[in-house]
Amino acid sequence: MHFCLTGQYTPRALNNILENPTTNRSEAAKKLIEAAGGKLISMYSTPADGPGVLTIFDVPDPSAAPAICGIVVAAGTLQNVKLTRLLTQDEVVQVRQKAAKLRAA
Repeated sequence: MHFCLTGQYTPRALNNILENPTTNRSEAAKKLIEAAGGKLISMYSTPADGPGVLTIFDVPDPSAAPAICGIVVAAGTLQNVKLTRLLTQDEVVQVRQKAAKLRAA
């Protein structure tokens, strides 16, 4: 299952990034996601609403996504975090087929 996690870096995290400007945040994200059995799909920095991040990842267990989110927040890395379930186009087709069947009921 695909998820999108967005958020802004906390002041503490920004200070750490400024003190270590060559640090690779995507490696940290990849390590956490892989520990949950998932795969990092992509990660982007976002300048809007304060320096932040947009991460897209895939996990086989849907409960892993909020667990990942909770760890990131508890570690003090991100604030104003939003976790969104993403649907692949194949999943959208399945939803539409199910909706068509339910509509007849």
